[in-house]
Amino acid sequence: MKIIIKTSFLLLFVISLSSCEKFLDTQPTGNSVFIEQEGDTIFKTANEVEAALSAVYGDFQNEYWQLDFLVNGDAQSDDAYAGADNPANFQIADYRIVATNSNVSRDWAYLYQTIGKANLVINNVEITPDPSLSDQRKREIKGEASFVRAVMYFQAVQLWGDVPLQIKEVTSVSAGNLDEIFSQLYPERKPKEDVYALIIADLEYALEHVKTTQPHKGFATKGAVNAYLAKVYATLDQKDYAKVLQYCDAVISGGYSLLPEYDMLWNNQNENSSESIFEVNYEGTSSNANWGASMFRGTDWKKFNIPSNDLAKAFDDENDLIRKNSSISFENVTGKWSDANWPAANYPFTNKYRIITSPSPQNYILVRLADIILLKAEALNEQGDVSAAATLVNQIRSRVDLPNTTATTQESMRLAIEKERRLELAFEGHRWFDLKRTGRAIEVINNAIGPDGNKYGYNLTPNGLLWPIPQSELDKNELLTQNPGY
Repeated sequence: MKIIIKTSFLLLFVISLSSCEKFLDTQPTGNSVFIEQEGDTIFKTANEVEAALSAVYGDFQNEYWQLDFLVNGDAQSDDAYAGADNPANFQIADYRIVATNSNVSRDWAYLYQTIGKANLVINNVEITPDPSLSDQRKREIKGEASFVRAVMYFQAVQLWGDVPLQIKEVTSVSAGNLDEIFSQLYPERKPKEDVYALIIADLEYALEHVKTTQPHKGFATKGAVNAYLAKVYATLDQKDYAKVLQYCDAVISGGYSLLPEYDMLWNNQNENSSESIFEVNYEGTSSNANWGASMFRGTDWKKFNIPSNDLAKAFDDENDLIRKNSSISFENVTGKWSDANWPAANYPFTNKYRIITSPSPQNYILVRLADIILLKAEALNEQGDVSAAATLVNQIRSRVDLPNTTATTQESMRLAIEKERRLELAFEGHRWFDLKRTGRAIEVINNAIGPDGNKYGYNLTPNGLLWPIPQSELDKNELLTQNPGY
């Protein structure tokens, strides 16, 4: 019955368009659909194409990247509690998500919205008739949009597993192509192997065509593409550590360098630094500001992503004062609110995002060199070269005045690298995804300690490793199936 109703709707839609010369829906929906009259050229000028690409990049300033990406990566791990008072965040942080969770539905919509914008550029830039737009620039633009699409699908496949693959927009509507349109408007989920294949293909195209350098680190570069390729090959079920090494080496030899002091990454004096590979840039104007930074720090109200006792203990056990002080700030909030996990007189906040005034110019670093160095160490260790892995781990530790790692076996080095990534990358949105891709999430999360030194009481199960497909998407598309356990 649903199919009949939807088909009837499409037929009525076709009839309604029959008297219109042109129809273009430029606002992507959760299904990333654009509709254009057959034979029309979407972009007429180079300026229109460049504006469309800017809109693709602009989505790195939306709510997913300003707030939810960090909630998903940190509050959904053992590094942070949900904080604040949002029930949707509590569900995520406590591994009891339901299919009607508002964060889940909006994150799906945000990611597919950007995929839709990227599709429009990818599929139409090469036929733009403006002679001032060179073939080289067309390929660069397509490569940059392909990079962004790959990043969005990489987020989606890690959150939901099998997801719909939408790689083109609806370009014409007629009674003769309803079957094709239906499959685009109401797509089924594709196996995650197919999703990763698209991600890799997009990144390989981008690697061939994007620039080596850009005006700042907020654009796709060969270094950023290499970094994401390394991450993708380390995340596949069948990991390819030779590829991880290949792309890590390409990044490391690509002109990047660690900043001499760890806190230089977070003192807001070194934006787009030599260590940064891909970074969301903000101007701090009324139309280009990072409101998300104020969600994590400040005593005006109870914030999100409150550092966990387990993470604070991990810093203390390692005597890692430099990274702890850069990552966690303790304040006295007596009389403002209470919390079962921390005393009000010594209450922690995330400290890496420090410009919380409005409008805030606070940048977010999404990928940086230390991440890639430790990923290379992981690949070397998995290939049996424990000594070479230790050299890289020690390089990261030496910057924060810590002694060399004591790990000497492959298994102990796995744990050493896991710990080093945790302490180095805390509150940068990586921890949950690291634990998932290494198969350690359930063991680590369920053994996290609370304020009394005993297990906190998490009950993460295999079903909890993936999010539910949003109920709102299931309601409008019967071809979608739900993940187990929801």
